[in-house]
Amino acid sequence: MVANPFPDPLSPRFLSEERERRSLIPEATLAAQAERLTPEEPCPFRTSFQRDRDRIIHSKSFRRLAYKTQVFINPTSDHYRTRLTHTLEVSQIARTLAKALTLNEDLTEAIALGHDLGHTPFGHSGERTLNRLHPDGFTHQAQSLRIVDHLAKNDNGLNLTLAVRDGILRHSKGLGPIFIKNGDRPTTLEGQLVRISDIIAYLAHDLDDAFYSGLLAPEDLPTELTTIFGPRSSTRIGAMVGDLLRHSPIESGGLKLAFSAAMEQSMIALREFLHQRVYRHPKLTESLNKADTVIEGLYRKFSDNQELLLQYYPGAKIALPATGQAICDFIASMTDRYALSLYQRLFWPRCWSFNSTDQL
Repeated sequence: MVANPFPDPLSPRFLSEERERRSLIPEATLAAQAERLTPEEPCPFRTSFQRDRDRIIHSKSFRRLAYKTQVFINPTSDHYRTRLTHTLEVSQIARTLAKALTLNEDLTEAIALGHDLGHTPFGHSGERTLNRLHPDGFTHQAQSLRIVDHLAKNDNGLNLTLAVRDGILRHSKGLGPIFIKNGDRPTTLEGQLVRISDIIAYLAHDLDDAFYSGLLAPEDLPTELTTIFGPRSSTRIGAMVGDLLRHSPIESGGLKLAFSAAMEQSMIALREFLHQRVYRHPKLTESLNKADTVIEGLYRKFSDNQELLLQYYPGAKIALPATGQAICDFIASMTDRYALSLYQRLFWPRCWSFNSTDQL
């Protein structure tokens, strides 16, 4: 418990909550109304959503995102996006939109920073492999929630607010529509904004990385998409953000997030272009197929040897006898380089050192 040196009406947290009440639109989510699975004493300095943001940033899972694949596996160049830089770009876009729409910027930031904590090494390829191998299936969004609820902070969890947990669990979009109209969408507008910002971010920066890698040349992008999005990552983001702000009306039922029909169709076309020309590019799929071999090899090795799993991942005892879940927890936590190193240690033959006393 943090000692409160201020009377409640003068505490920084109370003043921040008052500013939210006065400045945010009625549909925004207020920190003063936030709830947690386990109630706790509020912080005198930070709102509940600010506290959630800080807990996520200081977690080990967040730091490991620096060495997890966005599109290109364990890149040696410093300028490719990683899962961490993707997360930061999503957060920047989402905060910009939240501020412009007078939604809760702190809630938006917390969801954005936590949305990909459960991602596997080797990006969505690793996720698909674990989903195929684990009898109960695997998704990175469910794993992200499992991290903040249970695995983080030495298996104590972060006890995040319900609104942040909901946004993390429901952020993923796959190849579905840009806007989900059913109960699978986040329950808060801030959560919906993070979902859209995730799409904006990866459409812009995955194309940028593809140009940087040489997989694509700028002239490979169809002319109509270049016209809509412009020539650079910044113009692509600006086009999508500006369109959303211009076409998100406040109707009788409140704020409704929307793109123009032309922009929404262009985003779908750009997403399909990326899937066809980048994510399924032979040079990329060759590496990803090898990465799948690494993930499957580790999963089956630990499935066959529970003692080996406990040796490398003592936290598995929490999930046992649900061994499959424990293996998923371990593998999903790995960075690209750790997964490759561990695979080498377990499957490659050992190279014995030279004995200097041997006579040639």
